[in-house]
Amino acid sequence: MTRIGNVLYGAKDVGEAVRFYRDALGLTVKFEDGDRFAALDGGGTTLAIAGPAEDVTGGVPAASFKVDDVAAMIGPLTAAGAEVVRAPEEGPHEVRAVLRDPAGNVFVLYSGK
Repeated sequence: MTRIGNVLYGAKDVGEAVRFYRDALGLTVKFEDGDRFAALDGGGTTLAIAGPAEDVTGGVPAASFKVDDVAAMIGPLTAAGAEVVRAPEEGPHEVRAVLRDPAGNVFVLYSGK
């Protein structure tokens, strides 16, 4: 793992979520891709907002871990007790996979293209 890349929230309306976190909490928008995805600066941690097309966790909030190679991490993580929820897939901005830890918490692995 290279770092916790973001905390991911799903939203039916990305623009509405961005307005809330930007205007009510004062977060700065780092990146916005229409109704697909947005990233806001949470003071050192990115708050990622995923619209329906990018909601890989089914609306469950999740930590996202940036790694060098998503596929290479699957074996060691499953050997340690993780369960694959969504196998590695290429999205519009990264390669990602969704797993569940031994306690049942969903998390995302991703690497940039």
